[in-house]
Amino acid sequence: MTKRLFFISVALLAAAGSTAGAKTKPADLKWGAAPPSLPSGAQMAVVSGDPGKAGMFTVEIKFPAGYAVPAHSHPTKETLTVLSGKVGYGMSNKLDKAKAKWLTAGHKAVMNAKMNHWVFADAPADVQVSGMGPFVINYVNPKDDPRNGK
Repeated sequence: MTKRLFFISVALLAAAGSTAGAKTKPADLKWGAAPPSLPSGAQMAVVSGDPGKAGMFTVEIKFPAGYAVPAHSHPTKETLTVLSGKVGYGMSNKLDKAKAKWLTAGHKAVMNAKMNHWVFADAPADVQVSGMGPFVINYVNPKDDPRNGK
């Protein structure tokens, strides 16, 4: 009986795993305004997980032309992958476009936990952000935090 339960458990795990890694189709994403922790204008969709809770998550964010997220950090590591367009980024306490490194579609950058960084897009761009939730943004300069009302 124990062997039978073991094999049933393995079969169920294998079946669950076969769909757990499936990619969400772009048409299935539910887009809406990005959360208030990001500057207004961006659109966001959850690809997997729940960015508001502990655990792995992946979101896609559409940056409009001229969009920027000032210097900030996260309590956990995040990976940013450019899906379309071109994104400038840097690791410092202040957004400085002159010192930006550039990522184009298919390229990624890893932002370590508590590392101050910033991103911007001069033209529309789509990015994917993945990491361990909850997704928290801590701005270097409190005046840059859109939740503080300018």
